[in-house]
Amino acid sequence: MRPDIRTHRARGPRLIAAGVPAVFGSIALVLTAAPAHAQDRVDEERMPRLHPVHASAKAVAKATTVVGTAAALRAPAAARPATYTVQRGDTVSAIASRFGLRTVDVLTLNGLSWKSVIYPGQVLRLSGAAATAPAAPAAPTTSASYTIQRGDTVTAIAKRHGVSTTTLLSANGLGWSSIIYPGQKLTIPLKAVPASAPSAPATPAPAPAPGGAYVVKAGDTVTAIAQRHGVTVKAVLSANRLGLSSIIYPGQKLTIPAKASATGLNAPQTENARLIIQIGRELGVPDRGIAIALGTSMQESWLRNLDWGDRDSLGLFQQRPSTGWGTAEQVRDRVRAIKAFYGGPSDPNGSRTRGLLDIPGWQKMTFAQAAQAVQISAYPDRYAQWEKPAHAWLAALG
Repeated sequence: MRPDIRTHRARGPRLIAAGVPAVFGSIALVLTAAPAHAQDRVDEERMPRLHPVHASAKAVAKATTVVGTAAALRAPAAARPATYTVQRGDTVSAIASRFGLRTVDVLTLNGLSWKSVIYPGQVLRLSGAAATAPAAPAAPTTSASYTIQRGDTVTAIAKRHGVSTTTLLSANGLGWSSIIYPGQKLTIPLKAVPASAPSAPATPAPAPAPGGAYVVKAGDTVTAIAQRHGVTVKAVLSANRLGLSSIIYPGQKLTIPAKASATGLNAPQTENARLIIQIGRELGVPDRGIAIALGTSMQESWLRNLDWGDRDSLGLFQQRPSTGWGTAEQVRDRVRAIKAFYGGPSDPNGSRTRGLLDIPGWQKMTFAQAAQAVQISAYPDRYAQWEKPAHAWLAALG
């Protein structure tokens, strides 16, 4: 479930005040995308012109250190050692700040998660594999440079140059929690220019088979990999447990999910959608209530039974054991989690939590209001975008 000031996490890109480095935030671009149906979703309204926000406690050790560490973040990579030996009292966020990196950079470079423990004497990598990867063949110039001005946002810069926000992030090795500042230079990717062949035109390579694995090559981005395999960025991120601020590197193996079906859902999503519909039917939930459940699950977990999430959030609806939704094992029990979302007489949680059928007057609420009444999200309006797709899924699968 999404956190608000009580239980849910905040999602979506943000920035901070003009003249001060800007953070734009966190279900890892060098990578792209919060869950969307079949295309990159960039919610521009979530990226105001350099307004104050609170950075994630995991992405930045303390909000008050952002300004103080700006100079470090601007430090050139050449001034940074390749490795660092952990000292007593060190934290990953402090090490990242000291060497001008983001916390997620250090975690990813060392195969760590937010729950990993570091210890004195442990050697951490501070630079990616790209520096030692075999050099890729020289390609025609496909980029330009832009110097950030006061008041700029990444979205505005991307629009001005005719590229997507996610492409601009990827081209500059940035994530949704990266910092931009006036005077910083960004690489603006241009349309690719095909390299001329030394001999006869090469026979086009066959399209990659759906599903399977892919080994990241120098210059790859998640967006490009997803497009190459005919799947969405969100599907690639989810299949590999990546987030908007995750880093990919040459040699890394990515799982490529199967192409989405005619409903826009891939096989695991379709299976979970059918189960939500089936249980809704068994409980006598009206079609609109089933659609609300489908849309809520898509917003919370991309219709996947996740074994990870913000803090202790898990499962199809990102329900949290710490807020009474059951044990970790129980909230990942799909049938139980779906029944808990619907609530009513069959609610396995009894009165400990409140499901959709327990909300007085939910039938008269808007789609987003009804979902929010159960989830208590920090971004209640985001459920609305799934109303039409959810009814389409219900019509196709139910």
